[in-house]
Amino acid sequence: MKTEIAKRGILLFAGLWTLLQAAAQPTTALPSQPDSAAWASPARRQQASPLTLDDAIYAAQTQSIAAMVAKYTFLSSYWAYRSYRASRLPSLNLTGEVLSFDRSLRLLQDYDTGELRYLENYNLQNTLGLSIKQNVALTGGTLRLYSSLNRLDQFAPKSSKSYYSQPVTLSYTQPLFAYNRFKWDKKIAPKEYELAKRTYIEAMEDITIQAVAHYFDLLLSKTKHSIAVKNYSNTKSLYAIAEQRLGLGSVTRDELLKLQLRMLNDSLSINDTALAAREAQMKLNSYLRFSETTEIDPQLDDRIPLIEVDYATVLDKALMNSSFEIDNQIRRLNAEAEIAQARSERGASATINARFGLSQTGDGFRAAYSDLLDQEVVGLQFSIPIFDWGMGKGRVRMARAKAEMIHSQIEQAEIDYRHAVYSLVEQFYNQRNQCAVAARAREVADRRYAIATENFRRGTISVTEINTAQTERDAASQTYVSAMADFWNYYYSLRRKTLYDFITHTDINAEFDKLLSE
Repeated sequence: MKTEIAKRGILLFAGLWTLLQAAAQPTTALPSQPDSAAWASPARRQQASPLTLDDAIYAAQTQSIAAMVAKYTFLSSYWAYRSYRASRLPSLNLTGEVLSFDRSLRLLQDYDTGELRYLENYNLQNTLGLSIKQNVALTGGTLRLYSSLNRLDQFAPKSSKSYYSQPVTLSYTQPLFAYNRFKWDKKIAPKEYELAKRTYIEAMEDITIQAVAHYFDLLLSKTKHSIAVKNYSNTKSLYAIAEQRLGLGSVTRDELLKLQLRMLNDSLSINDTALAAREAQMKLNSYLRFSETTEIDPQLDDRIPLIEVDYATVLDKALMNSSFEIDNQIRRLNAEAEIAQARSERGASATINARFGLSQTGDGFRAAYSDLLDQEVVGLQFSIPIFDWGMGKGRVRMARAKAEMIHSQIEQAEIDYRHAVYSLVEQFYNQRNQCAVAARAREVADRRYAIATENFRRGTISVTEINTAQTERDAASQTYVSAMADFWNYYYSLRRKTLYDFITHTDINAEFDKLLSE
């Protein structure tokens, strides 16, 4: 036990002696300044290219992957609309069956005796037809005009040749009490195409918002890195002054160690902010599809355009230009179409088929087109459900319930939409004032830090006060950049919501003709 106590006493004495020797040292070695470019690879150590916010937005809208996705999404909707328009036009079709050779035994019945016998079938058929078909949107029927010719070469039991011609035949099929798909497509398809155009413009505005976010992330990261580098340099100068004042007794060793700790923290901050700037640079390069080695120097424009907006104008533009209102109209129409389809499938259904034309048969080609005979075929097909256990009624009620749910959802969406527009207008107005206050705060903080630095050189303030001034200056600079980022984010969010440019006072459109010709 005594030996253990003696060992602890010796260790305690050695530790106190080491601390006394360290305190007796007149100066402390300065940490070396980190290389602000050491974080970058050799390929990235190049002259940074200045990039304005407008340039970043243009690059994002013209060459980003998101812009390509928006383009091809619109083109897909465009060709869907083209297909709908084509379905409303007459279609010309050439049909045929050539070299249809058949040599087989077939089971046939003698109509005179009723006897079933296998007879040899040995023939060659060729058929060619030309038809024009037109869908009738008003009634949901289909009108068809066609002409056809069939040649039959019989090789057994004796060789013969015959033709069957239909020079002109007009047929019409009309469903009764059925769901008219053509009528509802006529109402919905044009609105869907208009929705696709507005959605494309909104997608481009979303790209703009994302580009603004990446741009200001890089700007803020580089601002923090620049602040860290300047702070290290300024603290180093102040540390040299504090060393001189330590000899005069106007600065304590505790204050000197505070400056040294500040330098160490600034050194760490240089490395951390450099890595953050590198990460922000890579994200922006990736979004704009720039090369990985591209070095960008974002430019902060302190000018804020004078933009006057009010809630009523913004809401009117939003409802008029955006996809919100037309999307709600399409949802309502689809709900009504589902009700109409459920009703048509619930009750009786019928179809009228009518065919009128000319036809003839003969041993030769000319004979098949001579002395043509009239042909008229008219028929009515129907189906009447007698008892279906309420299945049809249930489908109608389900469609109506779904429609009521959609109407309620749209009503709630309109309330939320108006609230979102109001909040966005208020945030935009407030952010303009925030930018003005942040700019003024940055100026005041810069002046205060300059005065504090001069007073420290004169020995009239302490290290704690100079550190406080530096911290407030750093915070003011970063707050100003963040305020500018929020301002432009709110502005472009207003543009996206309304598809309206409040600077030029024009609606935002896209060059769809150029987009379709590419």
